[in-house]
Amino acid sequence: MKSGYLLALLCLLPTLASADIYKSVNADGHITYSNTPSRGSKRISESPPRPPVSHTRSAGSPADFPKVNQETQKGRDQTRRKILEDELNNEQGLLTEAKQNLKVAQADPKLAKDARKMNQLSAQVELHQRNIDALNTEISRVK
Repeated sequence: MKSGYLLALLCLLPTLASADIYKSVNADGHITYSNTPSRGSKRISESPPRPPVSHTRSAGSPADFPKVNQETQKGRDQTRRKILEDELNNEQGLLTEAKQNLKVAQADPKLAKDARKMNQLSAQVELHQRNIDALNTEISRVK
């Protein structure tokens, strides 16, 4: 039974730094620990004072922070746009293929009855469409 109390105390240890702890003993001798005072309880620890919270914004990058010149950044942006456009072309090809596979399956009476297969093919079409939408969003963000 004492191990249960020990476990309860161990569970309270992380809160010791941020809350007052009170100990109370009932008429049967059961010990209860709590973060709220109750009749007959005794405080066994106090919360440490909390430091004031500062809401100041940082001044920005330090003066010695490395900077990229405009030409280097343009080159990086062009490379990123090229990679995204290549991925977009790839996804568009995969979407076309997935739509064709779905159309073939819908035309085949045996495959059309297989709900699991049809769901997989539809999920592939949706996946490629979501990827295309995401790539278009990213391309629109490139300067």
